[in-house]
Amino acid sequence: MTTADTVYEQVKTLPEALAREVLDFVVFLRERRDRGEWRDLMAAQAASLAPVWDTAEDKVWDNA
Repeated sequence: MTTADTVYEQVKTLPEALAREVLDFVVFLRERRDRGEWRDLMAAQAASLAPVWDTAEDKVWDNA
């Protein structure tokens, strides 16, 4: 039995209100994971594009 199966079996026995709390927590965990992945992607893009963005010609746009 997987962890997800075990969680499902446990949640099935909860009253509806508590099951909703579990669902809210699962949604929170997914959103937190997704935000972390997004931050990692943005950091990787910034690092890889820094040589392109940080040029003498680009300085004119820094305060635009």
